[in-house]
Amino acid sequence: MNEHHFHDEISLATEAEKWAKKAMELKLIPGFIIHFYPDSWQFYISNDKQAEPLTPEEAYFHFKQLVDQASQ
Repeated sequence: MNEHHFHDEISLATEAEKWAKKAMELKLIPGFIIHFYPDSWQFYISNDKQAEPLTPEEAYFHFKQLVDQASQ
């Protein structure tokens, strides 16, 4: 069973940040940037040519998938 450690947007964004850090430690991404706004966070992957911002939900699933695939 998957256990989620978030219950609102801020805790989801915090979890996304943790997965991004793990992805960076595993050298799956070169780095990441978070833009903090009063009502939301936007995640960017450094040196990504598309440079489209990711929502906390998108970032969580993207970074978690990268780390999970690398550990298989």
